[in-house]
Amino acid sequence: MYPLKFKKHLVEKVWGGKKFNTILNMEIPENKNIGESWEVSCHEGGLSYVENGELSGKGLFEIIREKKEEVLGEEIIKKFGEKFPLLIKYLDINDKLSVQVHPNNEYALRVEKEFGKSESWYVIDASEDAKLIMGLKGGVTKEIFKEKVEKGDFNDIFNIVSVKKGDFINIEPGTVHGTLEGSILICETQQNSDTTYRIYDFDRLVNGKKRDLHIEKALDVINFGIIPEISKEEDRKKIELLGGTKEELIRGEYFNIDRFLIDGVFKDEINKNFKVYSILDGEGNLLVQGKTFSAKKGDTYFIPGKLEIIIEGKIEILKSYI
Repeated sequence: MYPLKFKKHLVEKVWGGKKFNTILNMEIPENKNIGESWEVSCHEGGLSYVENGELSGKGLFEIIREKKEEVLGEEIIKKFGEKFPLLIKYLDINDKLSVQVHPNNEYALRVEKEFGKSESWYVIDASEDAKLIMGLKGGVTKEIFKEKVEKGDFNDIFNIVSVKKGDFINIEPGTVHGTLEGSILICETQQNSDTTYRIYDFDRLVNGKKRDLHIEKALDVINFGIIPEISKEEDRKKIELLGGTKEELIRGEYFNIDRFLIDGVFKDEINKNFKVYSILDGEGNLLVQGKTFSAKKGDTYFIPGKLEIIIEGKIEILKSYI
């Protein structure tokens, strides 16, 4: 096995922008607003296909079926079988992301027949006026929320926060969230799910119609007492390593995420399960078993379990793993 790079699955969104091109150096269609780039996926909404090396053209789902533990790791196969547990994306939000909520595993598996959606956002770039909706204001109960939503009154119920480049937010299932002002570029690590319950879409029209809302299901799953904490780059502990620094962004039930700032040569620990490198800035190389794989801003690499990776260059990486 070797580091796998996949063809990007680009998704047009009403709120999409052009930062994939201007900041992450992606080639995107000029006449489309691309909002999502699915980087590593076994979800039917956007399957990943290898574009490098001897496995070029094969789908990640095929490789998992054929190689199982060799690619995912024994623990992952025991827990999930051949169902890949994560979905890694970039998001370019240039207009308001609808106010939404995601279900937990129990509800999603029972109602939607797929995983719930716990997700984390790392802010790669944000305009100075970027504001998000993260949770509901204190005192907003289910009864108050339902009454206001039924009247179409969305004033004074959302918790609104400002964000900037380098911020990290873990969004647990049941958290009402969206964007309100400005633009924001995000690296998202999430469970393998595409279930979203839309609460409010700012009355905008898509092809002459308002998009569907999912109020009843949203009411079933909202956690009315949860407001996510925002981890600021200046406040996070920096762990000094040979060749760089590490920040432990999250240790969670569904995934772990570390941020690396590498300047020189860095030998990553060998993970028994797979991991994913999202290249957020800079450029360098991955050295694996005598072979060199170039890595630059906007790239994503899937690293099979038990591979020893040496990273060289001046490069910023998010590492997602289980």
